[in-house]
Amino acid sequence: MTISYQWLRQYIDTSLSAEQIAEVLTSIGLEVESMEQVDAVMGGLKGVVVGEVLTCDKHPDADRLRLTTVRVDDGDPLQIVCGAPNVAAGQKVLVATIGAKIYPSEGEPFVIKKGKIRGAESHGMICAEDELGLGQSHDGIMVLAAEATVGTPAASHLGIESDIAISIGLTPNRTDAFSHFGVARDLYAALQNMPDSKDTQSKLKTVVSPELSNQLPPCPITVTAENGALATTYSGVVISGVSVGPSPEWLKKRLATIGVKSINAIVDVTNYVQHELGQPVHAFDADRLRGNAIQLRMAAEGETLVTLDQTERKLSTADLIIADGEGPICLAGVLGGLDSGVSDATTSLFIESACFNSVLVRKTARRHTLNTDASFRFERGTDPQMPALALQRTVELILQVAGGKVESSPAVAVDEVPAPARITTSIGYMHQLIGFAIPAETIVSILNNLDIRILRQEGEQLELELPLYRTDVRRPADVVEEVLRIYGYNHIPFPKGLRTSLSFPAQPDPESIQRKVSDALCSIGFHEAMSMSLTKASYATLVEDEAYTEARAVSILNPLSGDLAHMRTTLLYSGLENLAYNQNHRQVDLRLFEFGKEYRTKDQRYFEEMHLGLFMTGRRNNESWNNTSDKTDFYNLKGAVEHILGIMGIAVTPKEATHVHFDQMMELHAGKKCVARLGVVKEDLQRRFDVKQTVYYADILWENAIASVSKSYVKYEAPEKFPAVRRDLSLLLDSAITFEQIRSTAQDTERKLLRKVELFDVYEGKNLDAGKKSYAVSFTLQDPTKTMTDQQTEAIMKRILDALISKLGASLR
Repeated sequence: MTISYQWLRQYIDTSLSAEQIAEVLTSIGLEVESMEQVDAVMGGLKGVVVGEVLTCDKHPDADRLRLTTVRVDDGDPLQIVCGAPNVAAGQKVLVATIGAKIYPSEGEPFVIKKGKIRGAESHGMICAEDELGLGQSHDGIMVLAAEATVGTPAASHLGIESDIAISIGLTPNRTDAFSHFGVARDLYAALQNMPDSKDTQSKLKTVVSPELSNQLPPCPITVTAENGALATTYSGVVISGVSVGPSPEWLKKRLATIGVKSINAIVDVTNYVQHELGQPVHAFDADRLRGNAIQLRMAAEGETLVTLDQTERKLSTADLIIADGEGPICLAGVLGGLDSGVSDATTSLFIESACFNSVLVRKTARRHTLNTDASFRFERGTDPQMPALALQRTVELILQVAGGKVESSPAVAVDEVPAPARITTSIGYMHQLIGFAIPAETIVSILNNLDIRILRQEGEQLELELPLYRTDVRRPADVVEEVLRIYGYNHIPFPKGLRTSLSFPAQPDPESIQRKVSDALCSIGFHEAMSMSLTKASYATLVEDEAYTEARAVSILNPLSGDLAHMRTTLLYSGLENLAYNQNHRQVDLRLFEFGKEYRTKDQRYFEEMHLGLFMTGRRNNESWNNTSDKTDFYNLKGAVEHILGIMGIAVTPKEATHVHFDQMMELHAGKKCVARLGVVKEDLQRRFDVKQTVYYADILWENAIASVSKSYVKYEAPEKFPAVRRDLSLLLDSAITFEQIRSTAQDTERKLLRKVELFDVYEGKNLDAGKKSYAVSFTLQDPTKTMTDQQTEAIMKRILDALISKLGASLR
């Protein structure tokens, strides 16, 4: 939100500069993000002062130039060459001194420098209107009134006020500060608690406007509400005889400072009141209201409305609207209708001021993807007591800038302002929560300055009544926060000592392990990706597996768009999006990993699981003349997975499996738990995401992996004292036999002394029968207690070979 420094000072007496105010506001939770000077005239007329022409003589070398001496301060007069025909001695004029930057009405800005004109030195410039950007006249210099004071800055003399736009990053709960008066109210409370500030006696100037008379005739427009749940207050009044035209300069400047474009006097007044009081108001063209009726109601299914942005909107029963006698004319609290809006031909107005149901306004705005200044405030909750004052203030300003006459007393459809909330707390509770004893009288003073009424005080016990405009203060802890932010977080002293007890995280520590795994992946060439948990609703139809269908997806009740309608059911889809994006930007050799949660629902219960996804595609190494075909393959991915599982101290067993996302895959199990699935992503799935090269993906079930980590995942084993023995077998097998079957058969046959089974060659083709292949397999044997003999080794190998022959149909080549 942006506020004007000069506008803010209309409501509070303070001598603080904009920078000092920004510091105070930030200290009380209204964080100032930036400040920008806004000049009514470009450059702010800096360096331009009131001067007096002492002498005016003809230039010795030019008929049309005058040689003048001009007094601009108490020092020596300046000699200035002037070409204006109307310059004369005794005049009070505006003088641009050396170094001043001038912004003319036409042409580029320039800096005044000392120079010579036809041989005569000139130390400044006596200015015309257009030369200062004050108008278009160039008939001569500006001649001021005789009483003008020499040396006065031009901006001060002309009453041209520069301003400073202060941008405040408000948190959504601080709806009370969405206006200049709201910020002034908070600033006032802070200044009263600053004993070292001379502004402690500053006064908060409340906004006062003449009350609307109830003695006038009843409103000619009937105003009703479908039910009292749609708003806490809704009222309006008719003004006739208005003249719609441009706003006065003061109103244009106020709105321009905060970045609001001037439209016409009526619309500008409604915008002014909204930013002044935080209460949106709306003006209808009363002559265009059909049936002389206004109704606050929910829309009927199928009704339509053309809004002020010239968009036809189809309404539903979830939309809160304003209707006249024939149909919708406004999305209540969001955006007005085109047919009932104010135009240059408008002469009669119906001014509406209300406190709408915040939930209904939010749903209406979201459904139509609208975010207006009005909806921004109503969605978060406005002060239910403010509509009456805002209506009075709007009427007052419209009569001032557009003329007209109030035709009726206010028409009221709803007037159910809730009673202020009450809570009970104590001084002791505040001290306990803050951790520091603020004097009781200071607490009472702060509460009073925040409009929190103390209904009863008995000892340390306090019964408080909360202001209606503070929709975020509802609990004793909220009151403590209010006291502390006004007292000042910086005023809480640091303790002289700190007592604490050492705590040790439970082992294994998931966060520590995640950091180690992330570091390990980065060390082998992976980059971390971070994707949103929200994904497209269309992803629920990519595969037919029950776990990934729309029935199992967690859908968002009020999605911002179709691309953000579901919580993701797998990391794979967002990972493929990342790969496609990178490949489209000429990054084709990729290794990415992502930690994130997957979400599902079943039997009206919600589940979320932590996963680690690894993605590999493209080349294994950087492109070079000697490795042009060095492509990433499945075993690179498998090695990366085994690497990080080894860091975690998890021993795994591979198992064959199938999965809806993979063409080829395997699972890694730790005991009975599956800790990872890895393989080649299906081609048709890659094409859906416009990924043009093979993708290898590993899905590590992080929670299962953490549960499989031993408490001490660094284990020491003494070096073996006795040598290992290796024997190789060249086996002829059916093509359907896998190496995993060979390994498991061998390990089942010799569990005690067989250390490793490795495949070092595979052959199929010439000199082999059809349907056959050759495996060259090494077997490593080792006895930890003694050196193995040849007889012992040969006996073990014979048992293994016999098992391979009997179970797998193997034969020696």
